[in-house]
Amino acid sequence: MAIEGKDTVQTRPIRLGMVGGGKDAFIGAVHRIAARIDGAYDLVAGALSSTPEKALESGRALGLKEDRIYGSFEEMAKREARLKDGIEAVAIVTPNHMHYPAAKEFLKRGIHVICDKPLTSTLADAKKFVKAAESSDALFFLTHNYTGYPMVRQAREMVASGDLGTIRVVQVEYPQDWLTVEQHNKQADWRTDPARTGLGGSTGDIGTHAYNLACFITGQSAESLAADLQSFVPGRQVDDNGHVMLRYASGARGMLWCSQVAPGNENNLKIRIYGDKAGLEWHQEDPNYLHYTPFGKPKQLLTRGGAGMLDSIASATRVPPGHPEGYLEGFANLYKDAADAIRAHQSGKDASSLVPGITDGLAGVRFVDACVRSSAKNAAWVKLDG
Repeated sequence: MAIEGKDTVQTRPIRLGMVGGGKDAFIGAVHRIAARIDGAYDLVAGALSSTPEKALESGRALGLKEDRIYGSFEEMAKREARLKDGIEAVAIVTPNHMHYPAAKEFLKRGIHVICDKPLTSTLADAKKFVKAAESSDALFFLTHNYTGYPMVRQAREMVASGDLGTIRVVQVEYPQDWLTVEQHNKQADWRTDPARTGLGGSTGDIGTHAYNLACFITGQSAESLAADLQSFVPGRQVDDNGHVMLRYASGARGMLWCSQVAPGNENNLKIRIYGDKAGLEWHQEDPNYLHYTPFGKPKQLLTRGGAGMLDSIASATRVPPGHPEGYLEGFANLYKDAADAIRAHQSGKDASSLVPGITDGLAGVRFVDACVRSSAKNAAWVKLDG
């Protein structure tokens, strides 16, 4: 099929741009690997740093053509939208406070956006973000990468099909230890700066992952919460530990713990869900297994690619069972699903996908906002902003 312009159904890799993710950045490299795994994208342009000199150096290191390396995302959005072979999608991998201003420039020009989480750093910006996304013909995707893990998707389907019965209890936790002591490097500096990360520290950085995972699997969002947040490291301006109780409209109850000051934990995300028929348990650091226990029966071990895995999950896995598959592949599943949705959109078909979107992003920012408000009131119960 001939390929002419941006309105033609694409049979070649989607032209991708990137904002942020330059030299010394962590998450930009992860996004680039994920975009390459299935060959669905071709990175052709970038505004990779907030300084033009570093942006140029970073673009050259990635092999981008010099005329497609930009000193600002505004310049990139304007020029790429005018080019016949301009980018069709852009990955936003900046610190949180720049997600909205960057994404807005591309959304209003009809360029699809793949944005790192959380949606943005403030609830006010998140609400503006929703309006920008809803008023654009372009698609918006939010990379809560744990939703791309095959056994997480299996858990979601099992809950939806009633295997657990009525959900009663949701327990999710995400402890890390890397901020146990004060440190100064690029990642720590912006993640502990409220001007760039937002008012939530561990709640915004990893608590949003835990909350999104619970929402994704159960299909439910909390209506109120009570949060006790701490900043254990002296002088730290955002929380580094949080205990949160959750109430759901269905009557279910939840508990969420996020911490970046828990020695012995690297990325120990785990979730347990209990219904009146059965329970489920999944650990991110051992992601190829899902523990399923029907009430009164022995615990079952469901394996990725093995017996018990649902046929509908097969497309989310790439290697035989017993070969570990996890973080990068989960990220790649989101990029693959986003590419399928973009191509469907370009051909006028249904562009729905399992990738979190703008509504999920708003829910995450509402969660952080409610945690901060509750903790300021001595862990009082508060409604999530409507």
